[in-house]
Amino acid sequence: MKFLLQLSNGIDWVNEWVGRFVSWVTFVVVLVVFVDVVMRYVFKTSFVFTQEMEWHLFAFIFLMGAGYTLLKDGHVRVDIIYQKLGPKGQAWVNLIGVLFFLLPGCIMIWVTSLKFVYNSWAIMEGSPDPGGIPYRYLLKACIPAGFTLIIIQGVSLGIKSLLTIMGQAPDATSGEQ
Repeated sequence: MKFLLQLSNGIDWVNEWVGRFVSWVTFVVVLVVFVDVVMRYVFKTSFVFTQEMEWHLFAFIFLMGAGYTLLKDGHVRVDIIYQKLGPKGQAWVNLIGVLFFLLPGCIMIWVTSLKFVYNSWAIMEGSPDPGGIPYRYLLKACIPAGFTLIIIQGVSLGIKSLLTIMGQAPDATSGEQ
């Protein structure tokens, strides 16, 4: 069981690190949007590159930050029943959700995205618009990368849920999670 807890903590560390990096990318998005707004309203001009950079960065944030959001329990959930359950009941809901919904759905998207990403890399896909971003294939590579982060975070959540069900819940006061 100690190995499972160490694995879970390692996964949590990876997504914590990625989440912190992604938080800085959100700052970059604010700067890019600010520049775009100033260019449009002050200088009456706009660039395709800037507009594409906005949605590329937004996509990056959501794809790469989803595992971190799962780590922090920040995904939307209807808590009508869940919130009334005790720790073991919540652990059962989480474990069943991970095994039957999260992992199969994420694995399906991961597998089906591989050919899509491969084809994009094979042609070094860029923007079809003049002045657009020439590295669209990099953004598309974030699809399997982001879903990998969600998958491994789902494994971590499943481990923690299993340990809770078995009465070996990680002690929140000791720093272990």
